[in-house]
Amino acid sequence: MELCWSAGVARVNGLDLAFEQAGALSAEPLLLVMGLGGQLIHWPDALCARLVERGFRVIRFDNRDAGLSADADRGVAVHIPRDWLRTRLGLRAEANYTLHEMADDTVGLLSALDIGKAHLVGASMGGMIAQIVAARYPRRVRSLTSIMSTTNHPKLPAARFDVLWRMAGLGPRPKTRDDFVRRSTAMLTRVGSPAFPTPIEYRRELAGRTFDRAFRPRGVLRQTHGIVSTGSFEDLLPGIAVPTQVIHGLEDPLLRPACGRRSAELIRGARLELIPGMGHDFALPLMPRWAELIADNAARA
Repeated sequence: MELCWSAGVARVNGLDLAFEQAGALSAEPLLLVMGLGGQLIHWPDALCARLVERGFRVIRFDNRDAGLSADADRGVAVHIPRDWLRTRLGLRAEANYTLHEMADDTVGLLSALDIGKAHLVGASMGGMIAQIVAARYPRRVRSLTSIMSTTNHPKLPAARFDVLWRMAGLGPRPKTRDDFVRRSTAMLTRVGSPAFPTPIEYRRELAGRTFDRAFRPRGVLRQTHGIVSTGSFEDLLPGIAVPTQVIHGLEDPLLRPACGRRSAELIRGARLELIPGMGHDFALPLMPRWAELIADNAARA
């Protein structure tokens, strides 16, 4: 199925957020919330098309500081290692924004589109945002699916060292398109799903489109700082009452399986799907399975 996306820009919390939607406007709205540094184009059409076929109006958008959405620099200096340590010690860290402001953006986009309630699907950082939305705005959420995400608790297992090392951005940063494509492809291969490999040509093509559409390294740093400064939000999760599906890979080297398990433990009635061989990526062979889990969970609402 070939999707016909309609694009737009919504003014939300003083920021312009870029979005796209596909499917009938009368269908049940399903909002996709992207992860760290990702753009709306990172939601595979292979997943979106299946969700449209299942009767959803699919909406995907660029978070603040990503893609074609606005910068959210409030003048706060980014000190990720220092503030990571502060939060581990139980101290407050100031950032340009936290995941709570990004949750407000998500709800604000629904309001801008005149949507009262929607099914929420979030991946990685987007899963954190979606969990916060479901807890703080229960009347705006029909169902919640959190994929390869976490509760952001400091005592959860850390990422694999080689992944942390590369995410820290040590060494020269990519400046050219070729450098960006090479580095992005290598990173996705490193964190990807060993049992569900995605063709390297697809990864390269998507990395090139990402660079051409918007190269936003400072935005990635501010989003990372926002995650660090948010700290744990586990106290919110027992209040989530909507049908919830947690999907996590048993081979995830970035957010370990314990992260997904923890969300499922704290959210009442949550279903947990642990997938052997799945890592931390949008593995194309898994898109039919993800679509089925998302749709089945939405049907519980």
